Parts: sequence; structure tokens; C-alpha cells
Amino acid sequence: MYNKDVSNLPELLNKKKILVADGAWGTEISKKVPSKDVFPELLNITHPEIIEKIASAYVEAGADIILTNTFGGNFFKLKKYGAEDKIEKINRSGVEISKKAAGNRLVFASVGPTGELLQPYGTLSEKELIDCYRQQVQILINAEADGIVIETMSDVREAVCALIAAKEISKDVVVSITFNHGTKGYKTMMGQGISECAVLLKNNGADVIGSNCGSGIKDFIAIAKEMKKASSLPVWIKPNAGIPQLIAGKTVYPDSPEDMAKYVDELIEAGASVIGGCCGTTPFHIKKIAQVISKYTSRQ
Repeated sequence: MYNKDVSNLPELLNKKKILVADGAWGTEISKKVPSKDVFPELLNITHPEIIEKIASAYVEAGADIILTNTFGGNFFKLKKYGAEDKIEKINRSGVEISKKAAGNRLVFASVGPTGELLQPYGTLSEKELIDCYRQQVQILINAEADGIVIETMSDVREAVCALIAAKEISKDVVVSITFNHGTKGYKTMMGQGISECAVLLKNNGADVIGSNCGSGIKDFIAIAKEMKKASSLPVWIKPNAGIPQLIAGKTVYPDSPEDMAKYVDELIEAGASVIGGCCGTTPFHIKKIAQVISKYTSRQ
């Protein structure tokens, strides 16, 4: 099924046409490490076996692309936990763990928001953000990640800063924006629309654009359709397992693997090329998604 000569995302897309991405990391980690005081990325150093089990489960579920536990591995996020001096070890270990589990699957390193706001809403300049992301991406690529996924971005300006830094270092860069559905349609937290984001990301060199988090899979059909209309780039989609609900003091994601799988055909028709899951999705969700996608890849 897998060809070791296929070493990058464009080749794999050309070969299989529709790809399966992995599922949630944060909610899977929280099942295994219930303490809210634990910074997930530190587990790369303290409990690598936990992280490897999550990556391995997604490989077994049928994912073509495995991410890394480096979402919060940038300087500003690590500084909040007094762990900025461990930035090299955290990010390098994150890539090494996923690569060990992935075998000949592609490993794309996860890069998330800094948690800081750009001027004029916050204090950070574009240069400071670019420098921050350049530092993290350089470590990730030096550790031999196959590419970068800039994800869960709620301000496309921050996403562009991360993209500029990543494209200096990495050939394959995915940028995934989080949209919320309101009275004015799908917008980021900063009020930016789907088409605006798609065009801006393409013009700044993104190889794949997409969306993750924010809502359940049904909403992502419209998001994928508008992204594909605005750009010729492949579209990356990773929805949540529904809108989280608080039940008996616990956060529960309501969409079952079967609930998500029944929308995969429509997502592909809307233009999605890579489909996985975000918060609340499990290896069982990815396995069901992979089963639907296998109908398409077997026809090629």
C-alpha cells in the first residue's frame, strides 16, 4: 500500500488523490494524563511512550500523515510554562517519536499559535512572530520532519507570519485556519473570511490550505467548497467530533466515528484532498474515515 519512494506530500497526493490525516492529540493525551497541570509537549521528554502510543494508534487506523506533539512548542508558549530552555529537546523529540511510530507514513510537524496577539491588538510585531516560528520550524526540519502543519490559527496574519518562516526552511507547508459560523458566515476570531484567508495563504506560498477545529464535520463541507473555489491548492480538513458538551462535569464530543464517516463523501465532493480529525476524534474515527476514503484510492 505504501511506497517508500514517495517521500513528500505532493507525490503522495498524486499517487493516492485523497489522503487520510490523523486525529486529535490534545484530547487523546488528556485521557492518558488527566492532570490539567501537565503541559502536553513536555511529555515528549518525560513520557515519550504515551506519545508514541497515540501516533502508533493513528498509523494502525490507516492515516497516511502523522503529526507530532509539538503544537505548543514555540518560544512564547513554552515560556509560559518556564520551559523555553527546553525548546530544542521538546521539538526534536516530538518529531523523533512520531517518526519512530510512523514507519513509511509521512510525518508533518504541528505548529500552533503563540497565544499572543499581533499589533495593534497586542504587543508582538510581525518580525517577532516570524523569528519565533523560524526558531521552531528550523528545529523540526533539522529533526527530519517531512513537512510542517501550521494549524488552529484564528488570525490569518499570524498564520502568514508562520508561513513565511516555514517556507524559508521547509518545502511542504500546510496552513489550517479555524473558522466559526456566525450571522455573517464563516469567519476567524479576527473576522477574516474563508476566501480572504485562502487567497492570502496561496499568495504567501502555502502548498496546502485548510481548516481544523471550531465545529463538527458537517460545517466543513461549506468551508472546503469555498476554499477550493478561492484557490487551486489541495484542501486539508480536520473537523472536531462535534461541538463539545459538558456532561456530568466532563467534556464530551458527541459525534461517533459513524457520524463523521457519513460526511466524508460530501467533503471529497466539496474539494477536500486530505481528511482527518481534530478535538474529540480518536483512532476509531480515523479508521472509519479511512474506510470511506479507501473506496476512492482503490479506483486510482
